[in-house]
Amino acid sequence: MRLTLKKTELVLAGRTKEQMFKAIETALDKKELPGLEPGTMCYMMSKQEYLDDRDGRWHPHVMFFLPLAEPTQWGAGLAGSPVLGFKDKENRFTLYLIPVGKWSDGTAAEDH
Repeated sequence: MRLTLKKTELVLAGRTKEQMFKAIETALDKKELPGLEPGTMCYMMSKQEYLDDRDGRWHPHVMFFLPLAEPTQWGAGLAGSPVLGFKDKENRFTLYLIPVGKWSDGTAAEDH
């Protein structure tokens, strides 16, 4: 959460994307922002979720944030695995997404 708040603060201050990433990198190096704690996770299961302008609404899913690693270490992208994984080098973590079959209101999610 502190990382998200710091990004928001920098964007609202008018920093460019490059300036924001540099400031985050410096804050992480100086330990002004804490690293991820083991077990950091969140979920997006509301039908009102909104990822971004490109993707809009996606599938209900849970997300796990772990220290930077190869996504395949948790099975992401392997044949038959429901796990998706993405390295976020700027923020120094790997994000794992696992789609689930129902929205938070209990209705079935459409297939993607």
